[in-house]
Amino acid sequence: HTPMYFLLSHLAVIDMSYASNNVPKMLATLVSQNRTISFVPCIMQTFLCLAFAHAECLILMVMSYDRYVAICHPLHYSVIMRWRVCTVLAVTSWVFSFLLALVHMVLILRLPFCGPHEINHFFCEILSVLKLACADTRLNQVVIFAACVFILLGPLCLVLVSYARILSAILRIQSGEGLRKAFSTCSSHLCVVGLFFGSAIVMYMAPKSRHPEEQQKILSLFYSLFNPMLNPLI
Repeated sequence: HTPMYFLLSHLAVIDMSYASNNVPKMLATLVSQNRTISFVPCIMQTFLCLAFAHAECLILMVMSYDRYVAICHPLHYSVIMRWRVCTVLAVTSWVFSFLLALVHMVLILRLPFCGPHEINHFFCEILSVLKLACADTRLNQVVIFAACVFILLGPLCLVLVSYARILSAILRIQSGEGLRKAFSTCSSHLCVVGLFFGSAIVMYMAPKSRHPEEQQKILSLFYSLFNPMLNPLI
């Protein structure tokens, strides 16, 4: 019933949902000879994958703001991060994430898919699905890049600014116990942020010529499977 654990519960729900959306079908595909998926489940998998990824970016940003207020403005913490503010921030993150994923889906559904129908990936990842379209996908690529700027670079910059302020505040703490507690909380959060944002930025914003398809599959596997598994441990 504190803001930090309220936001952590949202991160846990996102990670469980993200993994549940991709991993069961991926495992079924790896162990069975039937490696087919129909169109509607594939599109739903893409939509949910995008929605949960967007939500994780925004929740991590809100978590960094919560830590910034807790460490840099401890006397005002209960006023600034009151229950209503936390709820509004969490709900806004979820709603915006699903709306942005819906925009991607509308743009995908306008495309014709006339073959081949073989996705070179572990699941219906958006870039792999777009490669199957037999029409111009430049608009989709532009929207994906613009979304990455707002949903990856924007939150990442805010997280880095928050932690720059937090670091300066931590260095001024006189108590050894307070310094240890503040540093351990923030370092674990920065591990999560670095793993998720780093792999996603390399996947969606780095020039594709530098990353062959097999490498892109490993990267997407990292943030879709290993990140949700590592977050509870971190």
